Amino acid sequence: MSKRDFYEILGAEKNASEADLKKSFRRLAMKYHPDRNPDDAEAEGKFKEAREAYEVLSDANKRAAYDQFGHAGVEKSAGGGGGPGGQGFGDIFEDIFGDIFGGSGGGGRRGGGGGNRAYRGSDLQYNLELSLEDAVFGTEVDIRVPSMQSCEPCNGSGAKKGSQPETCQTCHGQGQVRIQQGFFSVQQTCPQCHGQGKVISDPCTECQGQGRIEEQKTLSVRIPMGVDTGDRIRLGNEGEAGLNGGPAGDLYVQVHVKAHDLFTRDGDNLYADVPLRFTTATLGGDIEVPTLEGKVTLKVPAETQSGKKFRLRNKGVKSVRSASVGDLICTVVVETPVNLTKRQRELLAELDESMDEGGKRHSPREHGWLDKAKGFFDDVKHAFTDTKE
Repeated sequence: MSKRDFYEILGAEKNASEADLKKSFRRLAMKYHPDRNPDDAEAEGKFKEAREAYEVLSDANKRAAYDQFGHAGVEKSAGGGGGPGGQGFGDIFEDIFGDIFGGSGGGGRRGGGGGNRAYRGSDLQYNLELSLEDAVFGTEVDIRVPSMQSCEPCNGSGAKKGSQPETCQTCHGQGQVRIQQGFFSVQQTCPQCHGQGKVISDPCTECQGQGRIEEQKTLSVRIPMGVDTGDRIRLGNEGEAGLNGGPAGDLYVQVHVKAHDLFTRDGDNLYADVPLRFTTATLGGDIEVPTLEGKVTLKVPAETQSGKKFRLRNKGVKSVRSASVGDLICTVVVETPVNLTKRQRELLAELDESMDEGGKRHSPREHGWLDKAKGFFDDVKHAFTDTKE
């Protein structure tokens, strides 16, 4: 009886990659493994068939021979599981399932656990609120940060001063143990040392054997000119202490700029609304405008309308990333007078009457709006008349 094609057994194309072959075999092995199908001869046969196919196709030399000569090219080495130049089934199994059970593709054969490995400490974040002035001109602030720091009495070892952590006898310092369950070889964290590879028989009384303690530390942070909400300042090695002598993490200071009473910031530009008397808007004049560096004089031309914008060059924010400086954009808001006296009302009434004399248009936006409104109603009237006819 002729054997089935190995590619057909795995359900893979002849140009399938090594990753695709591994994926196909893993699927079949999980489905037909004898431990999952006790007393099922058919499942056991399919499992052995898939194993034989994968053992050949996962080996580059055997696969080349099989592709050229078929089963005849690999009959002497296929299925043996451990012949010269071949790969034993135990090795194949670890390569396929080691990542599922916590291994590293044959971890026991390639060096194992690494329970004594040094681990970098966690990064920390501190949210810092700044006034607009401090963000624009830069400042230096002191912050208090809670973090896990290396315990000084035991120098981070967790063992009482004068003693040392001992190698775990259960995992022999690997941090992991391997348990054989039928065909399955399961690698898991050592229950004795919890993956550390060492045990502490006489723990430090200060940190209770943890090697780290929580402390409040005060740091001085220099805030550069021009920072804005969303910017982060990195302080290297000011995060939490590492484990097993590993380096400390970093501290990131997250900037948030508080709202300002006068100015709104957008990038490097500042924006401000400037109230303006209607007489100044009409006749023109000079007004004082505040900036972050002091007051400046703004010349307002006659007949200025509400909403007019004035740009004050280089009165904004110096960019934190370049030498460019933004502008201050002032929007004038013409105010309507309030709390008028009887005489002031009379003067305004006289002014209003005089506006209609001489046929001149003194309110161009008003007259323009009225002309558009009249045209709109004329269009509606014509449309209604045409529909009625």
